[in-house]
Amino acid sequence: MPWIELTVAGLFEIAWALGLKYTYGWTRLLPSVLTVIGMAASFYFLSRALKVIPIGTAYAIWTGIGAVGTAILGIIIFKEPLNAARVVCVAMIVAGIVGLKLTSTAPE
Repeated sequence: MPWIELTVAGLFEIAWALGLKYTYGWTRLLPSVLTVIGMAASFYFLSRALKVIPIGTAYAIWTGIGAVGTAILGIIIFKEPLNAARVVCVAMIVAGIVGLKLTSTAPE
């Protein structure tokens, strides 16, 4: 269950990171409220996962999920540039996430 909670935390991190774009500097109420809710949910699920998963592993995976998801959705939603260097960098983050999961001592 902690790995599921960590994944959910990462997905909420993607949501709030994208939500920041829509707040326009916290000047739009609904996007701002939804972004804060996403932040709270992300931290809540991360804190639950940290009961079992080591902090270094959990934090790196949490931010990695957020970084990869936000980069991919930035390309899709906001038409950010897609080039070989970005693909390689995202792939390296994914490899790091997988490596941390495979070498973790936390129970499944």
